[in-house]
Amino acid sequence: MTSPVVFHAVEISLPDGTAEAYFAHPDDGARHPGLLFYPDAFGLRPWLREMVETIAAHGFAVLAPNIFYRSGRAPVLPMPDFGEPDAQAKFFTALAPIREALTPDKAMQDAHGYLTWLSGNELVTPGALATTGYCMGGRLALRTAATFGAQVAAAASFHGGFLAADDRPDSPHHNAADITAELFIAHADHDSSMPPEQIAHLEQALDKAGVRYTSVTYPDAAHGFTMRDTPVYQEDAYQRHLHDLLALLRRASAAE
Repeated sequence: MTSPVVFHAVEISLPDGTAEAYFAHPDDGARHPGLLFYPDAFGLRPWLREMVETIAAHGFAVLAPNIFYRSGRAPVLPMPDFGEPDAQAKFFTALAPIREALTPDKAMQDAHGYLTWLSGNELVTPGALATTGYCMGGRLALRTAATFGAQVAAAASFHGGFLAADDRPDSPHHNAADITAELFIAHADHDSSMPPEQIAHLEQALDKAGVRYTSVTYPDAAHGFTMRDTPVYQEDAYQRHLHDLLALLRRASAAE
């Protein structure tokens, strides 16, 4: 059963500036478990607002920040016209310096601010929080779980890329031993950023660290399968993602 939700456009003061964010929660005046929602590289936009509100309707207080706030307010770059040749490639070329400004250290500095904001909000249940992320946001969600330990009870990654890349300092498998959260990691079976050998490498690192996790590969899905405003959207995979994410969040909430 879902509930009506309230949506807010909020601003979060951080050491390097102000990040605007989406914040949604059930419209009942009660406290609800907090969820930090990391966007994909396309950033905050109408579809992400719909995702945030959908999750909130199931009983959660959801915060989705503009992770690229150092480079401007959202949308930092307009969505590409996917009907135009090379539009997506041109978008990611323009995004490269914006991504580079979000260094691994800066990303976790920001994560501290986002978690602090959620923890201090009167509509959020006291205690550990959860996080979820999409594409590059999946990597951020797992790194947040590793960096903040017991502050994060659950973390999910959906079509996250480069989660076990030995040559990347921000690859979360490097810090698997610091994760105490339960993880849910959903891969796409057509994803060059997370091929089968890298999935196996990630699972080996998590096993070695004794992390509680579920790692699954959704069939007939491409990198970005949850994003309805892109050509790779896959409805069945999106609905499965909602089911799996909500199950994780409910387990974490019940354990508190």
